[in-house]
Amino acid sequence: MVERQMPRPSEIFELLHFKRPSLDLKKRRLESALTIEDLRRIAKRRTPAAAFDYTDGAAEGEISLRRARQAFKDVEFHPAILRDVSTVDTSTTIFGGPSALPFGIAPTGFTRLMQTEGEIAGAGAAGAAGIPFALSTLGTTSIEDVAAANPKSRNWFQLYVMRKREISYGLVERAAAAGFDTLLFTVDTPVAGARLRDSRNGFSIPPQLTARTILDAVPRPWWWVDFLTTPKLEFASLSSTGGTVGELLDSAMDPSISFEDLAVIREMWPGKLVVKGVQTVADAQHLTDHGVDGIILSNHGGRQLDRAPIPFHLLPEVVREVGHHTDVAIDTGIMHGADVVASLAMGARFTLIGRAYLYGLMAGGRAGVDRAVAILADQVVRTMKLLQVASVDELEPAHVTQLTRLRPRADRVQV
Repeated sequence: MVERQMPRPSEIFELLHFKRPSLDLKKRRLESALTIEDLRRIAKRRTPAAAFDYTDGAAEGEISLRRARQAFKDVEFHPAILRDVSTVDTSTTIFGGPSALPFGIAPTGFTRLMQTEGEIAGAGAAGAAGIPFALSTLGTTSIEDVAAANPKSRNWFQLYVMRKREISYGLVERAAAAGFDTLLFTVDTPVAGARLRDSRNGFSIPPQLTARTILDAVPRPWWWVDFLTTPKLEFASLSSTGGTVGELLDSAMDPSISFEDLAVIREMWPGKLVVKGVQTVADAQHLTDHGVDGIILSNHGGRQLDRAPIPFHLLPEVVREVGHHTDVAIDTGIMHGADVVASLAMGARFTLIGRAYLYGLMAGGRAGVDRAVAILADQVVRTMKLLQVASVDELEPAHVTQLTRLRPRADRVQV
């Protein structure tokens, strides 16, 4: 029998601990977010539907995005034991330079649409964390302003080769003059993917005030105050800003892009040249033969060709074929630090985050991006310690099994 007694007031008081309430609503909001999914939920509450869906959505039935995220969930880790992981080193070298963490911020278009601080918040957060920041051709902050916001860390520029080649060439020259060290030559966007959420929302750049958007703005007045009281939302690198996203992309992109264009840009660019949007082993081999400094396995976050290859599933074979000759990085579907660690174990030298950073931006501007980076960094460190590896270089395929839900037919011709 357990002996019972009346509770003593002194013992009760010892259990009472009250936190001083914070009047900083943004700080409270962000501190409550423990995962990127938490930041996503906050972002959805605070952002008009059209802007949120532009970030959150993908092409057609959004199958590619779901598959990419599921691939990371279908990972089984194999931890070692009895290793000293009192400290772990998350630093790495990618495309000829350092990064304090094994992930960087991916290029995203129309970023000030999500939250008015836009690329400046992303570049500043990247600089503070010691990781690379990539600026998109379709960015809403200029090359020079990003360089000023992130003067001591690494800046990369993502290039679309456009119908008017002189525009692309001018951007290459400006990025080089501003000290950007890596050019991401993007090859998966000859035309715009069918992003149905955007079409259904009537989404355009800049946003149009309609009865629907006004009703959607009622519970989110802060977004519209920011939008209407800050500099006009427009592309920093393109003169055309009117129309739907698909119309803008189709008017700018060129479906005739070829290896000849790659050679021209290689001749112009003084830094590292990386090709982004590689989706087959054969193309990875071909690009390596052409002497590129790196490749990024990506299906554009599922925003272009739906049912495209899953980059994480493609990773081991690509690394096996070309990893000894060029740096292989990966994006699409990364929502957790464990996704980053799994990618490194399967041979990636680096990873890029897009939506994960934008959810933080929408949830709280620069502070929200800092929070997203901190969440992922904590998850990377914790996963590494639980795997009992002390540095990213110790990660290897033996630490991971890719569990497969989708298997190709036995008579499939390999490419």
